[in-house]
Amino acid sequence: MTEFERELVKSFNAFFEENKMKGVAYRLKQHRFTSQFLDVLVDSLDPDHYMGIECKSISVDKGAKALYFTQHFTTDKNGVHQIDRISDFLLKSGRTGFLAVELRMGVGRTREAYMIPWTELCRRYHDEDTAKVTVEEIQAYPRIERESNKYLIDPKGWKKLRLVQ
Repeated sequence: MTEFERELVKSFNAFFEENKMKGVAYRLKQHRFTSQFLDVLVDSLDPDHYMGIECKSISVDKGAKALYFTQHFTTDKNGVHQIDRISDFLLKSGRTGFLAVELRMGVGRTREAYMIPWTELCRRYHDEDTAKVTVEEIQAYPRIERESNKYLIDPKGWKKLRLVQ
């Protein structure tokens, strides 16, 4: 589990506890020869919080200018792209999907994270003229605010994202 995934899981669980809501965020154990569906799963009776989140991190400080569909996502042995596999899982499970992108800005600088609705990511992936999502485009999506090492889960922000879908 990456540090970003661990921070998101902790932040979601703190959000549920602080707001006395029933819900839990977790990550399924990844096995060597088995792919996982998503990085973070969130279960809640509240449909606004029943979701699946794929996490990606890119190093802006090292020159990354975009998140590329070929470089940052995998294709399985049957030739099925990770975006299509996740889309199928989200459809079958009824979860709302998101791509959380963490932009690493370098040593001593604060990381930034943004949420992209999965339906928007799929639309872009299947658009034949688009092979990437640039850093500037990522930063146009709602930001997940951060307080020291903790991301702040904002239910109003999630509802705005759901309206986009």
